[in-house]
Amino acid sequence: MYFAVSNSLNAKLKTKKSKLVSLLLDWFSKSARDLPWRRTRDPYAIWVSEIMLQQTQVKTVIPFWNRWLRELPTIEAAAKAPSEKIHKLWEGLGYYTRVRNLQKAAQVIVEKHKGQFPKNFDEVLALPGIGRYTASAICSIAFNQPTPILDGNVIRVLTRIFGIEKNPREKETNRLLWQIAEELVCRAKHAKAAKGKISSRTSRTSREINSCSFLNQSLMELGALVCTPRNPQCLICPVKKVCIAFKENRTEELPNLDKRAAATARHFVAFVIESEGKFFVRQRPEKVVNAHLWEFPNFEINGGKQGAEEIFESAFGFEAAAFQPLRTIKHSITRYRITLETFRVRLSKFPKMPEGIWLAPKEFDSVAFSSAHRQLTKFLT
Repeated sequence: MYFAVSNSLNAKLKTKKSKLVSLLLDWFSKSARDLPWRRTRDPYAIWVSEIMLQQTQVKTVIPFWNRWLRELPTIEAAAKAPSEKIHKLWEGLGYYTRVRNLQKAAQVIVEKHKGQFPKNFDEVLALPGIGRYTASAICSIAFNQPTPILDGNVIRVLTRIFGIEKNPREKETNRLLWQIAEELVCRAKHAKAAKGKISSRTSRTSREINSCSFLNQSLMELGALVCTPRNPQCLICPVKKVCIAFKENRTEELPNLDKRAAATARHFVAFVIESEGKFFVRQRPEKVVNAHLWEFPNFEINGGKQGAEEIFESAFGFEAAAFQPLRTIKHSITRYRITLETFRVRLSKFPKMPEGIWLAPKEFDSVAFSSAHRQLTKFLT
C-alpha cells in the first residue's frame, strides 16, 4: 500500500510514476476534449474558465465563458464593469461570490500589476478568490510551470492509482496527495521521451510542448471522463496497468471519503406582486447567499401556522385584490433542499413598498435573478 511507503521512495515506485506520467501525456495528447479555453494561453481567459468550472459542469460553462470573454475581453474590462453587468453575465452559474471575487482580483491586477496577470505563483495565490488549486492550475496551464493541482477529480484518480486507503480530507493524507501531484508534474517537466509524443491539438495557438500543463489537465480529464465517482470506465482507462484499485478490484471503495451531512429542508413562500402590468422585485443584500441578485419578495416559514395570505398581509400591511397559487419550485443551494411556494398577488394600484423596483415582463432580462426566481418570470405574461 502506497501510504506505508517512506518518503525515500524505492526505485519501483519511481518507475511507476515515470510510467504513469508517460501514459497520461500520451493519452491526453490523443483524447483531450476540444474545449475553447484549451485553444489559448491567455492567463485571463484560463483564469475565468477555472473560476467558472468550480462546482459547475463543463457543458454548462462553455456558453458562459464565450459570452464573458466577448463582453469583457480584458482584465481591465472586468475590473471596470458595473456590478449589474458582471452579475448578469454570471446569471445561472450560481455561487455568485465567485464573480465578485473575480472582479476584485481583476481590480488588484490593474492596481498592483499594471493590468498584467502575474506569473509568480505566490502573487497569483494572493488574489481574491484564488486558492492553492486554482493558482496552480493557472500557473501550469497558462505558463507551463510545474505547480501541482489537487481537486476532487485528481484526488479520486490518485487515491485509486496508488491505493491510498485513508481519508483524503485528513491532514496527513491530503499532504501526501499534494506531494504525489507535485512529483508527477515535476517529472512531466523533465519527461523528454513523453514530450515527443504530444500533439499540438491541445494547444492550437502554439507548437510549444507544454508538458506540465498537459499533465495536470490529463489528471483532471481522466477524473472527469474515465475515473468517475461511480461506475468508472476501468477497461478503457489508459493507466489501468499501474492502478492498484483496478488490480485489487477496489475502485468503488476509493477514495475513502466521509459520508456527506444530511441535507436540510427549508420552506419559503414568495409573492409575485402585480399592479398595472408590472411586478415588484427587490435586490438581495450583501453578504448573503445570492447577494446582489433580484428576486420576488419571499419569507421563510419556520413551522408557523400562518397561511400565505396572512404572511403577506403581515409583511406588507395591506390586502390583495386577488391572491392565487402560482407554482411550487424545488431547488438546492449547497446542503439545503428548498421548497419555494409561490403566489400571484394582484393589487388595484401601486402601493408604497419597501425598497425595490417595478418591472414589466419585457424588462425582466435587464436584471440578474436568482435561478429559482428566474424560473418564475417564465410564467408571467
